[in-house]
Amino acid sequence: AEFSELNLAAYVTGGCMVDMQVVRNGTKVVRSFKPDFILVRQHAYSMALAEDYRSLVIGLQYGGLPAVNSLYSVYNFCSKPWVFSQLIKIFHSLGPEKFPLVEQTFFPNHKPMLTAPHFPVVIKLGHAHAGMGKIKVENQHDYQDITSVIAMAKTYATTEAFIDSKYDIRIQKIGSNYKAYMRTSISGNWKANTGSAMLEQVAMTERYRLWVDSCSEMFGGLDICAVKAVHSKDGRDYIIEVMDSSMPLIGEHVEEDRQLMADLVVSKMSQLLMPGGTVPSPLRPWGPPMKPAKSPGQGQLGPQLGQPQPRPPTQGGPRQAQSSQPPRSGSPSQQRLSPQGQQPLSPQSGSPQQQRSPGSPQLSRASGGSSPNQASKPGLTSQPRPPVQGRSNSQQGEESQKSAPPHPHLNKSQSLTNSLSTSDTSQRGTPSEDEAKAETIRNLRKSFASLFSD
Repeated sequence: AEFSELNLAAYVTGGCMVDMQVVRNGTKVVRSFKPDFILVRQHAYSMALAEDYRSLVIGLQYGGLPAVNSLYSVYNFCSKPWVFSQLIKIFHSLGPEKFPLVEQTFFPNHKPMLTAPHFPVVIKLGHAHAGMGKIKVENQHDYQDITSVIAMAKTYATTEAFIDSKYDIRIQKIGSNYKAYMRTSISGNWKANTGSAMLEQVAMTERYRLWVDSCSEMFGGLDICAVKAVHSKDGRDYIIEVMDSSMPLIGEHVEEDRQLMADLVVSKMSQLLMPGGTVPSPLRPWGPPMKPAKSPGQGQLGPQLGQPQPRPPTQGGPRQAQSSQPPRSGSPSQQRLSPQGQQPLSPQSGSPQQQRSPGSPQLSRASGGSSPNQASKPGLTSQPRPPVQGRSNSQQGEESQKSAPPHPHLNKSQSLTNSLSTSDTSQRGTPSEDEAKAETIRNLRKSFASLFSD
């Protein structure tokens, strides 16, 4: 639909409702709908045709509708000098060698237009398209005449040096597709787009690509745009204008360009309907955020805090004593049976070795010697226990070692490994163990001496 067939009402929360005049069975009827996306292919403002649809662009922007190109850029393209000011910024950024911009002068009204620095010059009046509102002035007298016409029009004007062109150049960009065309006038008119002209597609050079890519960045980005330039007879190029999505399609690939525009619109609509991060996928489906799983070192495989259950030992490595937490007396889980099947022995009534997991490298053969860990615990001392009637401490130590059953969680390989590490450690011995053995020998001597004295 054209802008002349549209009317609309925009709301803060309700979006935009558009009324469109359509012809059905020879009768004009009004169809109301709520658009989701807009492709702008018509000039929103033209002084030559007395067409001003900027209010509709404002209403569509008020309703928050997405468009190609953006409605912000469409509104900014309603004034050619305003667009040319963006070209001046690119000219100062890239330089005259990379971005050869034509020399132009802007006049807000007719009063400053006294004379031109050189002739012939081209005067462009107001905002118009397709070669309208442009005139070539050869001398000072014609220049004064056209100034009086500008005074009647009550608008701005621009002047630029006339370039005797060999052909015109047009570089267009639709999404990521680039094309370059060369247009040569056949009728001899200084306006190549007026009269008969020959059009052919030329190779896309890096120089042309730089021009159109630089211009496509203005006003927040242009998905569809074209750059117009003039190639003079002395072999120099001059950029004269940039067009937005309302540019006319030319050449033999018009249908291809229309399909490219359709694909671009579908791609933009897909991005809006399915923005990044909200599309369900096998790797990241919808749902509440999952808590990170705890590693085994954080207690996932071991007992919870506050529970007295023993933690399974690591195979082949040193283990802490299972009596790190005081066990409760009388609990069935904490009692053990003697090898002869006697009454269960509590950890407090057994030897120190019964309070430790079997196979620990810190265990010693003598019952009088205790490890540093046991010596630091409350209720456990490193002093040797007095001998029982007629039985030596060494015999008690061997009996206590026999009474300690293997750990229920250990397999055969673990038990074998732990027993080997225990025997190696026992043979080597530690300084505290040597002292404990010496103390045990002294106690045995005292015991034998007391027996013989009796």
